[in-house]
Amino acid sequence: MRNFKLTLQYEGTRYQGWQRQESTDNTIQGKLETLLSKMCGQKVEIQGSGRTDAGVHALAQIANFHADTEKTPEEILDYMNEYLPEDIAVVLVEEVPERFHSRLNAKGKIYRYQIINSKIPSVFDRRYAYQLEEKLDVEAMRHAASYLEGTHDFKSFTSTKKGKKSTIRTIDSIQIDRQGDKLILTYTGNGFLYHMVRILTGTLIEVGLGKRKPEEMEAIIEAKDREKAGYLVPAKGLTLVQVKYEGEYQCKKR
Repeated sequence: MRNFKLTLQYEGTRYQGWQRQESTDNTIQGKLETLLSKMCGQKVEIQGSGRTDAGVHALAQIANFHADTEKTPEEILDYMNEYLPEDIAVVLVEEVPERFHSRLNAKGKIYRYQIINSKIPSVFDRRYAYQLEEKLDVEAMRHAASYLEGTHDFKSFTSTKKGKKSTIRTIDSIQIDRQGDKLILTYTGNGFLYHMVRILTGTLIEVGLGKRKPEEMEAIIEAKDREKAGYLVPAKGLTLVQVKYEGEYQCKKR
């Protein structure tokens, strides 16, 4: 069995997230598996680096699948892009060692959340950004973000209510940039919990609106209580920008 690594782009607007579901075939994973199974003449299961939620986008999602096929990586890329819907694209196909796993080998991720901070809607960004009319105090948000960087238990910042998995994660940086009426929050870390980036963003927005003080971030982390953190911002503003790997598994540029 050969192992293939895919670098994918998708606009998540009309999909019910990455993960396949029995109740619908309208997922990214479902679309890819259906096409690959047809191409290979055998059932193909694809593994993603993570499960993006319904409405979330990706610039460089990473996935891998095993299959018996004589097709070259370039032939697989051409086949997939010919038959995939226009809001999903394969950027790169690579044959990788048998042991490569897109999720288990991932060392970190970068997510971006975009906010249109204006009373005037942005027609061309409406599917990729959250519009917020009230003016945000960016410096206060940056101050608050500094408390969130580092290794912490982020239980307050996830919608997962139960589970045995650790909620400790490391955020390397939270960068907040203003470009005109657009505010871009870039999160770099070793991994993110369910809804974590969207809850972090909602909490930082509340700081920017003056509803919270930056220093409150420490108490929110210590509480380990979802009710203490901010609101869950809409999915459409979130994009998976990059998945990080080491050594031979590093993402290549086409």
